[in-house]
Amino acid sequence: MAPFEIRGSLAGRNELMIVVGQLAAFVVNAIIGIVWGDVPGVWRIMLAVCALPAIALFFGMLRVPESPRWLVEKGRHDEALAVLRSVRSEDRALAELGEVENVAKEERESQQIGWRAVFSNKNLFRILLVGIGLGVAQQLTGINSIMYYGQTVLVESGFNESGALIANIAPGVIAVIGGVIALTLMDRIDRRKTFILGLALTTSCHLLIGFASMMLPVGNPIRPYVILFLVVAFVGSMQTFLNVAVWVYLSEVFPLHMRGFGTGVSIFFLWVVNGFLSLFFPSLVAGLGITGTFFLFAVVGRLPWSSSSSKFRKPVAGPWKRWRKTSPPVPSTSSTGTRARRATGNPA
Repeated sequence: MAPFEIRGSLAGRNELMIVVGQLAAFVVNAIIGIVWGDVPGVWRIMLAVCALPAIALFFGMLRVPESPRWLVEKGRHDEALAVLRSVRSEDRALAELGEVENVAKEERESQQIGWRAVFSNKNLFRILLVGIGLGVAQQLTGINSIMYYGQTVLVESGFNESGALIANIAPGVIAVIGGVIALTLMDRIDRRKTFILGLALTTSCHLLIGFASMMLPVGNPIRPYVILFLVVAFVGSMQTFLNVAVWVYLSEVFPLHMRGFGTGVSIFFLWVVNGFLSLFFPSLVAGLGITGTFFLFAVVGRLPWSSSSSKFRKPVAGPWKRWRKTSPPVPSTSSTGTRARRATGNPA
């Protein structure tokens, strides 16, 4: 739907809107916790409030048309043109419809790849492993554990319940700031260097949180504020560098034939790891404390950092070149069509 010249920035704005929503949730929860903190089951009120924007989104989506690309794939060309006319001039709508039809034709002619093809081709399998590794590495930083259980971490660090609710707004603020910076840098940064820098910064923050928790005993008046500062630094590093690098990589690392399949599988594993961490993070904090939990995150975060710093190019570039030598030729496209294909392959 979006013109090709702003599609990349719109994809980045999606991530920015996610962290804006998280910040709004932190602020609303802090207000509810302060005003109705003594009410039994106040968490139910918090969850009920979260349902309001979801309901608004549901009714808003009822008015959103199908994408022109999907309509073209289903043979509904007149409807696709009508959708494009609603946001384009007549000439540009006709031109873009032709581009969408060309891309759809290429993808029909190219051999779409599934599990059997990937497992029978070691080069494609290695590319898929790179995509899965990117998604898993992102989640193993523990970013969503902080976003989900930030208040728990802050209470463990020494804040009281109401203080932790208010302090938890700070990571949300820095996440929005980091999202704005990432949006600005999206098309100017080296993906590999950004990924490695993000891993280095987040792992360093894990270590510093662990050391701060170990060296500053419970009851020390500066302990909660030091840990809060380091948590904010961790979230800022994640949102500014690592998140944008991972999502851009996932949209670009797969060849056209397996882009949809590879991206879907990678994101599936990303959410599986996210689910496990979300389930067990409270138990980790209860059993190991802040010190042990963040030292564990640091050890896990060091693994992809060390391997990506020297070997990240080879697993991607090598299989790509060998796959291209043995795969059927892919029809060429115009530069505009290429941009459109890249944009539609970019997961939000």
